[in-house]
Amino acid sequence: MAHPILLLGLLIIAYLSGSQAGNAFSQYWEENIGLSHPPHWLASKASPLSLNQVSMFMKLMEENELASHLHSFCKLANVACSTNSLVKETINDTILPPIAQWNDDKLKYDDLPNETPLSVASQGGLPYFRKSMVKEGGFMPIPDLRDPMSYKSFLPRSLASKIPFAFSQIKELKKIFNVLDESNMDEYIQETLEVCENNPIRGEQCTCATSVEDLIDFVVEKLGHYVRVWSTENVEGSYENVTIGAVKLIHGNLSESPALCHSLPFIFQIYYCHILQKVKVYAVDIHARKKVNHAIMACHYDTSTWNPDHLSFKLLGFGPGLIEVCHWINENGMVWTKTI
Repeated sequence: MAHPILLLGLLIIAYLSGSQAGNAFSQYWEENIGLSHPPHWLASKASPLSLNQVSMFMKLMEENELASHLHSFCKLANVACSTNSLVKETINDTILPPIAQWNDDKLKYDDLPNETPLSVASQGGLPYFRKSMVKEGGFMPIPDLRDPMSYKSFLPRSLASKIPFAFSQIKELKKIFNVLDESNMDEYIQETLEVCENNPIRGEQCTCATSVEDLIDFVVEKLGHYVRVWSTENVEGSYENVTIGAVKLIHGNLSESPALCHSLPFIFQIYYCHILQKVKVYAVDIHARKKVNHAIMACHYDTSTWNPDHLSFKLLGFGPGLIEVCHWINENGMVWTKTI
């Protein structure tokens, strides 16, 4: 067991040394991505842990002592280690209803249950729609764009790689982070692991990036170094019947697929990134009650391999391969496109 005085000393040294993680993130970005700097919201998700803190927590993990110092780890790493963290505000707008139940249906294109309900639409807004439904001057019911755990940070790859991340290790994972059975966090963990362990559909390339380094590596491997990243500006318009402003095609080359990355609810920041064939990307001005939101919309023009019971077909009344299916990119989600 780590001696408490030794732990306190390490924490003091780590605090005095300052955080170098942001610089490490920026350096890895500059070495691999042909952009001068990452988007500010993505940079803010860099692990706040210093190198000394990373070393200290890795040592505690190796000694199976991290659970004994969970409070310090959660606070310093800015991660969610208990159900208590889920009550933390993710948006300052108190007018909006509680964040909608996170539903992994929107990330899956296969293996959905036949009884998938249409209740998602009744919560407010359409999670899936046709391109023809998004016209300048028209109206559109917008679903909840918020990330249910938007505040959490990445862990450094060296630390994230030590965390059990598989259904076969879920008991060990929950024990380390003191996750109660049947809690919200337990449900989030199970749904995220299900998404990450689900077999990709035909033609899909995917990964679950458990660190920012993994995220960047996937993008570079699939698209190259010269890319651009697109994201929805904010969550304004959630649960509103908004007026659609300008609709601009920003990626229309169906022979070069973009990479879509969705933020998953988990203890620390994780992204489900995938590439599907024949996807167009649009920038859409959403005129919400308070202000204009510059949103990103992805439209899938090849749905032939999707499950016939996918929620989109239930909502829109068609089957696989018969229509294009569009959806918004939610808070902390992103689309990567080639520039060269």
